[in-house]
Amino acid sequence: MNPEPSSTRTSWLNRATLGIGLTSLFSDWSHEIATSILPAFLASLGAGPGWLGVIEGTADGLSSFSKLAAGHYTDRLKNRKPLVQSGYVLTALATGALALATNAWHVLLARTSAWLGRGIRTPGRKALLAAAVSPDAYGRAFGFERMMDTLGAVVAPITALWLLHLTSHNYHRVLAWTLVPGLLAVLAVGFLVRETSNREPATGSFWFGVRQLPPGFRSLLLAVGIFGLGDFSHTLLILFAAQALTPTHGKLAAASIAISLYLLHNSFYAAFAYFGGWLSDNVPQRRSVLAVGYGLAVAMALILVSGPKSVLLLAVVFALAGIVVGVEEALEDSLAAELVAQEQHGMAFGTLAAVNAIGDFASSLVIGLLWTAVSPSLAFGLSGVMFLLGAVLVLRTR
Repeated sequence: MNPEPSSTRTSWLNRATLGIGLTSLFSDWSHEIATSILPAFLASLGAGPGWLGVIEGTADGLSSFSKLAAGHYTDRLKNRKPLVQSGYVLTALATGALALATNAWHVLLARTSAWLGRGIRTPGRKALLAAAVSPDAYGRAFGFERMMDTLGAVVAPITALWLLHLTSHNYHRVLAWTLVPGLLAVLAVGFLVRETSNREPATGSFWFGVRQLPPGFRSLLLAVGIFGLGDFSHTLLILFAAQALTPTHGKLAAASIAISLYLLHNSFYAAFAYFGGWLSDNVPQRRSVLAVGYGLAVAMALILVSGPKSVLLLAVVFALAGIVVGVEEALEDSLAAELVAQEQHGMAFGTLAAVNAIGDFASSLVIGLLWTAVSPSLAFGLSGVMFLLGAVLVLRTR
């Protein structure tokens, strides 16, 4: 689709984009507080790592499928905002309901309900954001939203530690406090985001909607899918750093350094989500910025293959990983919005989220198994190949 001229180059930071950014910040702040203490909370209920795996796997799977369904459904609504707001309400209340849990089954029910809310709201929120700005500002708008979301993830663990100290490690009281930022997210989307109904709702079945997605977007999905097959969970980087640093720093110090490196990762993530989006708005081809981001993932993989053992080299790895995630998330959404007509944005964002979810699951599983069965060098080498193929395919997207 050809970009439409905008009246001003700074009009992208409007009431809607600010509201959606604040909504993402508050919501992520809320559920990341819960995520930070979830393992310890489950342990206090007598549930071990097995329960944590079941809870998180079930929640992530349900969220992925609900994004696909919500993407189809939101395109058929005259107004998307009520569905988006209902998703934030469900996430806030379900996360707060963890405070009432007395066994692992209660945690499973609350967590999956919260992640169902995430799935319901995501495609519609992205569609609202795309509708609030001109196409030449997609990069900045989506980058700003990702930056705000990541800031929530940065302050959440700090807040969790403060609340644990304040409540004398009463997990139930800490989880009850998640309602505060969660409900602020609901208020932000409710009062700041105004939707303009200037489109005709889509019609037809789910599969008809999939078939109507343009060839250029399908090419993007292929590139994203291939890249995603190597895009392992970055919590594996924490494990890698801890293992690499233990011989010289000791187990406890290595674990602390690894966590500090992950904070560095999140800081670069937040900064480059916006910078990558801004850059993509100011170059002739937006996909070239995404290809560079994918290329930086190749560089990260090559360093990992070499087996870095110094804090400095590991800091470079974590910084590159943060840049990659920031650029990847902001630019994939921006390209999707650019390639697909507004009335199909929900379906496009839902499909993109589903492809990413499949890639995340498959890559983390395969990379983890290869690491355990053979070596981390082989595992990260495979990732590098997938990253390189993804970069090549993205450049071929039209």
